[in-house]
Amino acid sequence: MNLNFMNIFGNDLKIIFPETFLTIAILWLLVFGVTHSTDSNRALLSKIVSWLSIQTIFFTLLLVYNNPFSSTVFLKNLFISDYLTTFITIVLLICSLASILISLDYLKDEKMNAFEYTILILLATLGMILIVASYDFLSMYLAIELQSLTLYVLATFQRNSEFSTEAGLKYFILGAFSSGVLLFGFSMVYGFTGTTNFGDLAKLITGITSESTSFISTSGIIIGLIFIATALFFKLAAAPFHMWAPDVYEGAPTSVTAFFAITPKIAILGVFLRLFFYTFYDLIDQWQPMIIFCAILSMIVASLGALAQSRLKRLLAYSAIGHVGFILIGLSTGTTLGIQSVLLYIVLYIIMVINMFGVVLSLREQNSSNSETSTMVQYISDLSNLNKTNPLLAITIAIALFSMAGIPPLAGFYSKLYIFLSAIESNMFLVAIIGVLTSVLGSVYYIRIIKIMYFENTENYTYYKPMSLESSLVVSITSFLILFFFLYPNPLFIITHKAALTLCM
Repeated sequence: MNLNFMNIFGNDLKIIFPETFLTIAILWLLVFGVTHSTDSNRALLSKIVSWLSIQTIFFTLLLVYNNPFSSTVFLKNLFISDYLTTFITIVLLICSLASILISLDYLKDEKMNAFEYTILILLATLGMILIVASYDFLSMYLAIELQSLTLYVLATFQRNSEFSTEAGLKYFILGAFSSGVLLFGFSMVYGFTGTTNFGDLAKLITGITSESTSFISTSGIIIGLIFIATALFFKLAAAPFHMWAPDVYEGAPTSVTAFFAITPKIAILGVFLRLFFYTFYDLIDQWQPMIIFCAILSMIVASLGALAQSRLKRLLAYSAIGHVGFILIGLSTGTTLGIQSVLLYIVLYIIMVINMFGVVLSLREQNSSNSETSTMVQYISDLSNLNKTNPLLAITIAIALFSMAGIPPLAGFYSKLYIFLSAIESNMFLVAIIGVLTSVLGSVYYIRIIKIMYFENTENYTYYKPMSLESSLVVSITSFLILFFFLYPNPLFIITHKAALTLCM
């Protein structure tokens, strides 16, 4: 029996070895933390678990990178391993690694000494990896729920904070509703096709207009697809399903906000690409207008909503909604260039967000009378005179904001340029024009922050604590990539093009 098991699942166990290693490491870290949780020095335990989590992600990254299988489905067609899966998984792991590194100093200063924090991030990362590799509705739903349950807990991690509790409760209620919508969409598609596998669905949809498959109800599948897309739009915080994002970003701990902004959207976009560009591609005439509508609305809502914000985290939440709108433009094109532009935008946007939150998490005011008391920057106005008290941080923020606004020759310019080129190639001229106009409008609230840092003088000068070594390393690397991407962008262009071709083969 054991021999038959190995014959059937031998290669599957080799393919899923990174996920298996990550799962075992999470369980071991949990046991280690519980065993030593009675020790008096909980801060030391939290630090040890954090660094062990960093090592776990690093080794998982090596295992994923050295995956010997190029393209195959495994575990009874529930998961798929190909170049696109590997590419997005590597990006996910790097983002989780960066999220923990820039949060170490914040966790110490906020006295969030619970070792469970980084374990929850590892669990969320495991769920995201499984989402990207999903090749069936069943595995996709279970992976999304694994990710969502950990994110709910992370949002309410500061149990003594009313804002954190409120944010987690809102996220949980709306997230549960979106999960119900997602399940209903799955049931609709399954009811009209009799299968939940992406590959089988793609074969059925491909010949849906022929006489041999005329018994399949196109309208039923489209209704199910609308519900699935709605649930995924909620996970992406795309308008008009964005209402939870500003409140959750504001109420959650800043390190959790950074993780929300950096990592989870990548996994949802990965499965979005596989569903709409591979499984349901032949229904593009039905789902394309829906994505275009959400893209335009997201850009408009973000541009107008961010102008009225005075809190830094809420402004970054609206900024994230706007960038999702640009990504949806590339998704709506239905072309290989559109897929490549989406992947390129994801990578460059993540670099900018890591850079921005790496600085934000380090902007902790230092009280001169008592060095032990310090507060985080909450309002945009708190950044006044930053160029005089810390010119290096000011120029770092300015570079990241100019890049987010799409100012050449920074990396953010190329990400938006490729999105607009893909829209123009697909004759979506109106969408491209609206995207350019909202990008110009969106640059206003980015430049307003720069104006406050450099030109708005106040009588009081705010001094900040020194940035930790880990955060400074992450911020330095991301700043370098933002500045010098235009000098040698070919490797990223080649990688994203190869990943895009995976869905077109």
